[in-house]
Amino acid sequence: MRPRIAGLAAAVLLSVLCLAAARDYYDILQIPRSATDAQIKRAYRKLALKMHPDKVQGNDEEKKAAAAKFADVSHAYEVLTDGEKRKVYDRYGEEGLKQMGQGGGRGGGGAQDIFSQFFGGGFGGFGFGQQEEEETPKGDNVVVMLEVTLEDLYLGKHYTITRVKSVIKPAPGKRKCNCRHKVVTQQVGPGMYQQYTTQVCEDCPNVKYVTEREQLTVSVEPGMPDGHTITFFEEGEPLIDGEQGDLLIYLRTLPHPVFERRYDGLLCNATISLLEALVGFEREIEHLDGHKVQIGTSGVTRPGEVRWFEGEGMPIFEKTKRGDLWVTFTVAFPRTITEEQRKELRRLFGEDGEWARHDEL
Repeated sequence: MRPRIAGLAAAVLLSVLCLAAARDYYDILQIPRSATDAQIKRAYRKLALKMHPDKVQGNDEEKKAAAAKFADVSHAYEVLTDGEKRKVYDRYGEEGLKQMGQGGGRGGGGAQDIFSQFFGGGFGGFGFGQQEEEETPKGDNVVVMLEVTLEDLYLGKHYTITRVKSVIKPAPGKRKCNCRHKVVTQQVGPGMYQQYTTQVCEDCPNVKYVTEREQLTVSVEPGMPDGHTITFFEEGEPLIDGEQGDLLIYLRTLPHPVFERRYDGLLCNATISLLEALVGFEREIEHLDGHKVQIGTSGVTRPGEVRWFEGEGMPIFEKTKRGDLWVTFTVAFPRTITEEQRKELRRLFGEDGEWARHDEL
């Protein structure tokens, strides 16, 4: 009986681990779980243009990472645009797809095929313009400023924001829709014709705007720069007979009492006494994640001296590297000294040529 229970527990644990490691295809495409096929298609198009490996400038490792992300996006699109696969995924996740025989990988060569369907050509050439789509009217984008701390940008954090937005809902009756101008040719007499333009519309179910409250999770990733924009496609202002605008989350970094960010580096100031500047000191500063950085020295520290600590800066966004930390030292001189202290200082340093030296202007 006990081996059977142990086997069941192991199976449950394995299922939990697989679930924890599973990727969220909706999150990869940055769309809600209720997204329509049209929303999925538009989201894929935008992300594919942004993440295609041919557009990535960097070393082989960075290009390889970009190719993996692009393949994830393409595989998520492939699954979510297939009605049967999407039902299986929504209910059972990637494990369900594996049982279905479709696999839970990144889609392999399918990414190139999907990209070609949109833009023509493969990874070697974009071929833009070969399959241009008619431009669809789009609602206004909504820009929201999100204030984040330097700790959030160092460690990463998930924010939950509540947004009041307009939503298009069905309403009673019919309305004129998809209106367009049509050129009409009419005979007005023998061998005489005239042309004029008239508006032609279709009859569509009526709609109305209603206001709803919605909660969104904003994922701030480690190393995102100040001013970075996180885009939620199709979450902006709606437009009847058009596409919904986008929601743009603009990150604004709040001032930090200790550190100043400079690109991927961090700057800070440390004040030491004159005695510490002369004989050395032990000192540590607490970093943004709580770990300690030793900044002390056994040597002499000059006023305004800057010391460099490699790898102690900010995470570099979407990379495994980190920037550096620069510490500027300020020496706090005493405001006054006694006559006895003056005599002692002259006795100690008066005969030392280094102390008597004058810098040339």
